[in-house]
Amino acid sequence: MKHIDIENQSNFTLKQEFVAFLNSILEAILQDLKLPLKPCELILVDNTKITQLNAEFRGIATPTDVLSFPLNTKFSPILGSIVISVEYAQEISWRLKHSIEEEIALLFIHGILHLVGFDHEVDKGEQRIKEEEFISKFNLPKSLIVRTQL
Repeated sequence: MKHIDIENQSNFTLKQEFVAFLNSILEAILQDLKLPLKPCELILVDNTKITQLNAEFRGIATPTDVLSFPLNTKFSPILGSIVISVEYAQEISWRLKHSIEEEIALLFIHGILHLVGFDHEVDKGEQRIKEEEFISKFNLPKSLIVRTQL
């Protein structure tokens, strides 16, 4: 069953197998956290668009890799929205020598955890631990948080 509403504003071609993989990540995280299965929105953009969003919502006028916009109500029909800069993800994947799909999957995990309430900027490592669990489960490269701590 499809639980991700994807709006692709980028030039990245999404393969059905990759969408199914992202869907399995969402399902696994929500199941592990014993949360109800709710869909989320994934918006793929370029650096220009994510810079605009980053400036508007965080006051930081530079590109970033991922932004999360949770809908923090128990009655909301969706978890929220995850915005990923495909351009930024491509740059990181080239630098770290893994696929753009792997990078997007890492950012998607990171974004989902933010949607459900984790916040690595204030927690005591809980988000990093959860990310590492799912990165291992889905055989992905180092997590976003782990890379920034190196």
